[in-house]
Amino acid sequence: MKLVEVGTNPTYREEFLQLPVRLYRHDPCWIRPLDEDIESVFDPEKNKLFQTGACVRWLLLDDGGQTIGRVAAFVNRKTAEKDNDQPTGGMGFFECIDDEKAAFALFDACREWLTERGMEAMDGPINFGDRDRWWGLLVEGFDREPNYCMPYTKPYYVPFFERYGFREYFQQHTFYIPTTEEGVKSVISPTVLERAHRLFNDPAFEFRHIEKGKLPKYAADFAAIYNKAWAKHLSVNDMTSEKALTLMKKMKPVMEEDLVWFGYHGPEKHPIAFFIMLPELNQYFKHVDGKMNLIGKLKFLYHKLRKTNDRAFGLIFGVVPEFQGKGVESAIAIAYTNIGWKETHQYKHLELNWIGDFNVKMMRFTKMLGAKLVKRHITYRYLFDRTKEFKRHPII
Repeated sequence: MKLVEVGTNPTYREEFLQLPVRLYRHDPCWIRPLDEDIESVFDPEKNKLFQTGACVRWLLLDDGGQTIGRVAAFVNRKTAEKDNDQPTGGMGFFECIDDEKAAFALFDACREWLTERGMEAMDGPINFGDRDRWWGLLVEGFDREPNYCMPYTKPYYVPFFERYGFREYFQQHTFYIPTTEEGVKSVISPTVLERAHRLFNDPAFEFRHIEKGKLPKYAADFAAIYNKAWAKHLSVNDMTSEKALTLMKKMKPVMEEDLVWFGYHGPEKHPIAFFIMLPELNQYFKHVDGKMNLIGKLKFLYHKLRKTNDRAFGLIFGVVPEFQGKGVESAIAIAYTNIGWKETHQYKHLELNWIGDFNVKMMRFTKMLGAKLVKRHITYRYLFDRTKEFKRHPII
């Protein structure tokens, strides 16, 4: 076996994209990621983490020169030591044939490279970027198609990680809930409806979906809520209004106004909550074979205009701390049903994506909604000093 660095070699870069295509060619649930979504992670012009951090990716070749594995390792200086007992790097984008020796060779390469850069642990498989993409190893839900930018991985990867010595740092859960009136009422707790209607009857509270023509306002509101609800948690960076607006502009072509909700309180309408859903984009992208070229764009446009997709996914949910546990979670979720229960509403199925098991409140609320656990991912951590005490992600 031979390990080669991908670097800027065009042949190796293409092999990095093509290996999963070959590995999953007989798997009906796998959806090929967009090439540009993968490549943008490793492009210093597009990924600002290169300004302070570092990243490398490799291919593993067999004795005949065929690609049998791939992996990437990276140091995110913004999160390496934040709330960690030791400097912690990352590894991800792992794909490999069913061969433990090959898998361990890839893990060893990541560990050695990270050690040389002062790291004392590695999390994986994760992304050289934010947690909402390419984060975690699939351990349950192999019978379901992956949501956009969520990993779909081989079942035999799980023993690779665990036999190497990775330990479970946290789990990420994906829940399913129908959005039709009949479906919701068949599973939801009456308590949720009662708490929601109590706030609907209180004039101090307002819940409304966005208007695309007012994106700067909603971007500022999003940043304000995000920084209070999420940025204080581990490994989550502050959000500026400018960054939030950039994100919303990127989402705008696929964003549906009635899938993005905000909650406000008081005479000055202070933003207190958001519930951001998107059409499940993989239901479009599974038709384009990873490439958004002219043909890919035409296929995407065809399925979007024909409204062939009836699935949405919950991208992010947040309530500022001072309003948590006061029914706001219930109200913003039920506010969506004013539109979701209409016969003309396109989306009949919703997956609540990426809910960490360390977020006990959100886990509890999700169960009150009657949502069903359908997928689990695990983010593992490997301590280089094997005598050091291992700690799971703290509860928030």
